[in-house]
Amino acid sequence: MTKPRSVVITGLGCISSLGHNTTHFWDAIKSGRSEIGPSKYNFRAELNGAPIAEVHDYEPEDYFSSKSLKLLDRATQFALIASKEALQSAGLETPLTHPGRTGIILGSSVTSRHTNDEVLEQYYKYNKPISPLAIPKGLYNAAVSQTSMHHGITGPCWMVNTACASSNHAIGQAAELIRSNQADIVLTGGTDTPITVPFFKGWQALRILDPVTCRPFSKGRKGLILGEGAGVIVLEDEEHAKARSANIYARLSGYGYSADAHDLVKVSPTGASTAIKNTLSSAGLKPEDIDYISAHGTGTLLNDAVETQVIKDVFRSHAKNLLISSTKSMHGHALGASGALELIATVLALKEQLAPPTANFSSPDCDCDLDYIPNEARHSSLNACISNAFAFGGLNAVLAVTKYT
Repeated sequence: MTKPRSVVITGLGCISSLGHNTTHFWDAIKSGRSEIGPSKYNFRAELNGAPIAEVHDYEPEDYFSSKSLKLLDRATQFALIASKEALQSAGLETPLTHPGRTGIILGSSVTSRHTNDEVLEQYYKYNKPISPLAIPKGLYNAAVSQTSMHHGITGPCWMVNTACASSNHAIGQAAELIRSNQADIVLTGGTDTPITVPFFKGWQALRILDPVTCRPFSKGRKGLILGEGAGVIVLEDEEHAKARSANIYARLSGYGYSADAHDLVKVSPTGASTAIKNTLSSAGLKPEDIDYISAHGTGTLLNDAVETQVIKDVFRSHAKNLLISSTKSMHGHALGASGALELIATVLALKEQLAPPTANFSSPDCDCDLDYIPNEARHSSLNACISNAFAFGGLNAVLAVTKYT
C-alpha cells in the first residue's frame, strides 16, 4: 500500500473586514483591532446602523472589468481576489505547468446570496425582468467554476456546503486529494458574503446577533456578528513544493469530522469532542502536544460555554495550559469563509510564534474559565495548533497544523 503523501501550506490569500490582503489581515489580527461597525454601503442602508464586519472601501471596478462583473457575484469576486493572492504567495504563475494536477475545493454557506436576493427584489418589488445571466452568476458553484476558468485549472474542482464548517471541510478534502496522489496542488478555503438585508433580518429573528460587537468567551456576550470575505490556501505535496523551492508556511497535519445528529442550531458536546479527537488521531498528535486552539468562538452565550467544556473534556488537565482565541471578535462570523480566515491566522501564528488575541474581551465568565488571550496577542512557543468549526446542523470539522522544520 502506497504511503500517504505529506501536505504542506505554500500560499495564503484573503480579503475581509480587516483588509484586502493577507498582510493587512494579519496586521489587524496581531494588534487586536476589530473592524466591526455600521455599514458604509448604501445597499445596506436598511440595516439601520446594526454592527457588521464588512469588507471596507471595496470597489469591484478596481479589480474587475465592467463586462466580467456581469457574471461575478460578490462572493465570487472575493474568491478570485483571494485565490490570486494565494497563488502569488505560493510563487505559482498562471498558466500552470500541469493544470490537470491542480484542483480547487472551496466552501461556502450561502455563496451567491447577493445576486439571488437582488434578483428577487428587482422582480417582486420593481417588476423588472430577470436577466439570463442571473442563473450562471447565482449558481452555487459559480465561485469555484470562475476560479478554475480564471486560472486555467483543469483538475478536480468542487464546492462544499456545510454551513459554518464549509471551509474546514473543503480544506480537509483538499488535503486528501494530495495525500492520495490525485493532485499535487489544491487551492482551497472558502468565500461568503451573507450580509444582505433579508438574510440579516433572518439572523435578527433568531435573536443571536450581538447589538454592540462580538465578544467571544467574555461575560456579557450576547451573540455573533455577521462578517464577509474569502480565504484561500494553497496546499501542496511536500516533495512537489521542495522540488520547486517553494516557501512553506506550515504542515497541514490532520483533520477530523463528525455529525452531532442532535439539533439544527445547538452544538452537541459529544459531536464536537469527537471531531477534535479524530483530528488529533489523524495528525498523530496527543492532546498535550497542542499549544494553541483557534476556537469556533462565535460569541453566543451557549456555544462559547459548550466549546469551553469540550476543550476541557478532550484536553483534561492540559486545557489550563492551552492558548485559545477567537478571531471572529475582529473579522466577524463570515459563515463558510470563517474557517479559512481562521486557519490563515493560525498558520501565521505558527510562522511568527505569536498567538492571536480575542478582541473586545471585557471580563471573565464563570462558564468560560480558560486562557482566551484577552485583547493582546501573546508571544509563545507554538508547534502544533488546531482550528475548530462547529456548524449549524451539527456538522463539525477540525484542522491541525504544525510548525514546518
